[in-house]
Amino acid sequence: MNGILDKQELFKEALGNYPTGVTIVTTTDENNNPLGLTVNSFASVSLDPLLVLWSIDHRVSSIEAFKNSRKFAIHILSGIQSELCKTFASKNVDRFASCNWSYSSLELPLIEGAFAVLECETFEEIEAGDHTILIGKVQNIQVNKELNPMLYHRRHFGEIPAEFYPRIKS
Repeated sequence: MNGILDKQELFKEALGNYPTGVTIVTTTDENNNPLGLTVNSFASVSLDPLLVLWSIDHRVSSIEAFKNSRKFAIHILSGIQSELCKTFASKNVDRFASCNWSYSSLELPLIEGAFAVLECETFEEIEAGDHTILIGKVQNIQVNKELNPMLYHRRHFGEIPAEFYPRIKS
């Protein structure tokens, strides 16, 4: 291997072992058809104003729709949505046929059962290597406190283990 490929493999090894949450990001195309994909490159940016970011690979077929719509919804998946997570990461499938969803007041496709949903207007786009970083200004927030978020680690998805939480002494 040459030096660049060695570094790319080490980079993937390092970041693949970094536990993250998992999201599905949705939007609509120019015909108002729902689009969505699984994303773990999600982070908070600012409290004032409320800003979040995620990145999309330039090779993704829906990149222009995400850039042109100027709005998107980030679904922080619940720990029981691993099959949905896999579906939205798959190619050549009707992703929305496998879930219950509806359009929000901002005309964004919202998927039921997520731990949280952040509806955003695009605040800024930044070209960065082989990805575009989309920064969103949060317009609406929903949180289901009855659910726990999903965790992604070493190519596995699942609920955060109960041992992770401190036990309450009675």
